[in-house]
Amino acid sequence: MTTYVFPGQGSQYKGMGETLFKEFPDLTALADEILGYSIKDLCLYDNQSRLSQTQYTQPALYTVNALSFLKIVEETGDWPDYVAGHSLGEFNALFAAGVFDFETGLRLVKKRGELMTQSTGGGMAAIIGLSLEQVCRILQEHELTGLDVANENAPSQTIVSGRSDDIIKAGSVFEQAGAAMFVPLNVSGAFHSRYMEEASDEFSVFLDKFEFSRPTIPVIANVSARPYEFREIKSNLIRQIVSGVKWTDTIRLLMGIGETNIEEVGPGNVLTKLIHTIQREAEPLSNAQDLITLDEEIAINENVEPEKPVSNPEVCRGITMESLGDEGFKRDYNVKYAYVTGAMYRGIASKDIVIRMGKSGMLGYFGTGGLKLDEIEQAIQDIQRELRNTEAYGMNLLYNPANPLKEEKLVDMFLKYKVRNVEASAYMSIVPSLIRYRAKGLKRDTEGNIIAQNKIIAKLSRPEVAQAFLSPAPERLVKKMVKEGDITNEEADMLQQLPMADDICVEADSGGHTDQGVAYTLMPAMLKLRNEYMEKYGYRKKIRIGAAGGIGTPEAAAAAFMLGAEFIVTGSINQCTVEAGTSDTVKDLLMHANVQDTEYAPAGDMFEMGARVQVLKKGLFFPTRANRLYELYRQNNSIDEIDEKTKNMIQNKYFHRDFEEVYQEIKNYHPAEEIVKAEQNPKHKMALIFKWYFGRSTFLAMSGSDTYQVDYQIHCGPALGAFNQWVKGTPLEDWRNRHVDDIAFRILEATVSLLNERFKVLANISDDSHGVA
Repeated sequence: MTTYVFPGQGSQYKGMGETLFKEFPDLTALADEILGYSIKDLCLYDNQSRLSQTQYTQPALYTVNALSFLKIVEETGDWPDYVAGHSLGEFNALFAAGVFDFETGLRLVKKRGELMTQSTGGGMAAIIGLSLEQVCRILQEHELTGLDVANENAPSQTIVSGRSDDIIKAGSVFEQAGAAMFVPLNVSGAFHSRYMEEASDEFSVFLDKFEFSRPTIPVIANVSARPYEFREIKSNLIRQIVSGVKWTDTIRLLMGIGETNIEEVGPGNVLTKLIHTIQREAEPLSNAQDLITLDEEIAINENVEPEKPVSNPEVCRGITMESLGDEGFKRDYNVKYAYVTGAMYRGIASKDIVIRMGKSGMLGYFGTGGLKLDEIEQAIQDIQRELRNTEAYGMNLLYNPANPLKEEKLVDMFLKYKVRNVEASAYMSIVPSLIRYRAKGLKRDTEGNIIAQNKIIAKLSRPEVAQAFLSPAPERLVKKMVKEGDITNEEADMLQQLPMADDICVEADSGGHTDQGVAYTLMPAMLKLRNEYMEKYGYRKKIRIGAAGGIGTPEAAAAAFMLGAEFIVTGSINQCTVEAGTSDTVKDLLMHANVQDTEYAPAGDMFEMGARVQVLKKGLFFPTRANRLYELYRQNNSIDEIDEKTKNMIQNKYFHRDFEEVYQEIKNYHPAEEIVKAEQNPKHKMALIFKWYFGRSTFLAMSGSDTYQVDYQIHCGPALGAFNQWVKGTPLEDWRNRHVDDIAFRILEATVSLLNERFKVLANISDDSHGVA
């Protein structure tokens, strides 16, 4: 077997391709037409010293690589068994595999080079003599958080990318840490890093103009070191700009499938040297052969395209975990699977959950509700430190009617740290903080298209709230914000052409805030509403509808996808895992819950508004006591109006202290204006005192306090009970064996099996009925 590998930027030299331009005059002329200059003059003479400039280097290398490949095929008549390319070279690998023709590839590369050139102020450096693990540890220990791993070139050679001043700072750090060499590279930008995000976004829009063919040869992707799947072509090319090049693992994969004849096609021998180093220093991947899929093997061995489906392509090929959900959703959020873990209050949806999901090709949202701003900031820093290669993550933005200033400060923090994904939950309408977050992430690409960098998934369960998020930002608020200087006129104009949310998550019977909706009625209504608003406003980009609430088993996930969900969100099942940010005592209680063991109670953060949450009731008094407090609040205008017997019961059994003690404690952490309002309004004072119980009950649960365990407030939906029944009798029966990503994979895997079996049955029924009409 033979593999061809194509080099990337850095392999160019004046004089490359000397004989090729004469041998392929038609393609050379086509390249001149596309580029607007002589490709031959650039490569052979470089009279204007442009060959080292990214916007010229990339088209030049692509052309020479492509012509070199065509010459080899023409001379030998042989095609490789596998192809791969380093960075820019991956476009040549895709060309060789028939994904696109020479012209399309050159147009893509020309645009890519132009966009990457626009990134300035960045740099890259090679670290030689240290392992990847050592490099990552040094970056973390010395708080070099501005640097990303760009290329994993060999076991002892890693390229880092980032701002120029961070590159300079890192030099002495790595030399003192034992690196054999620290070599700054002669580049103008921080390629293959988070700083290329704008280029990646604009390239995404450009790619939408093109259609690609299925690879006829396995192409090993830079971003994953795994063979391309047809559905991943666009998303991989977008991610490649901001993601690291996993070259070491690419060669280890080839070694693992017994591939020893690896030939570099193109100018120079940079890759050949790296390959020899990897073969000498690294072990083959043990499961490499399993990564070549059956349909790819058929296409290779028989040298034919896979059979074209006659009906639904996913049903005919068989549904896979990767094919579930909306492709655009997966591409936009840079995930492999349409599976999301939702935010849970006070960091129960912890940074560990978010990090683990991101590293597994999925999206997780951190639960910011109820946390202090410095705690949230630390979580963002920790998550960004761990997810350095553009893996997906998001943060929750919880409606805070009692403290809108904190909401504004949270948005400031998200903008400061370039948090690109937000889950907006518990909102009744659009507020200025949401508008500002949306506006500050808007820009136009070179062709005038609007790109929304800051993405909002709105979690909701009411059609009127959905209508608000499906519409552009309210014009009244936008005008006011422009007048006050919160957003610019240009941002205001762009806001009027986009919906407030990129996607809608329809929340049915879930833990936490919920309207007790039923998925079977909510999903069809929301999908119809989405279609109406897409048509009403003429949006160019599709708003996806996802499903949350009640998803704890493969059957529930399958039902959600069958109802039309374009992604699914899990919640309750994730708080009974090793990574969840709550106490072991709570997890022990949750592990034994069944589907009937939940109840609705008032929401402490929206107490006065009558909002409700779903909580665990088995073995706990909290639901009953919380509902009793809300009834007393509704029926009385002050605590003094409550009869003595009831007041004593609350103070002695619920609070275990008197009202005055509670009020004095409240004064220490509520804003002064809240206390002034309480002094003037006895009903408001009563609300503050009653809400103290909700905060305390959450603290007791999360700390795992042995005292007053009956007062634990544990947000939970019946999905957890269903999950517990599903895993009963397996190692996952004990929460200590439950990990969020493992749960996700198990549910997705079983969902796929279930759907494929259902479709198979339906197909058989259909076949049997053909002669009955």
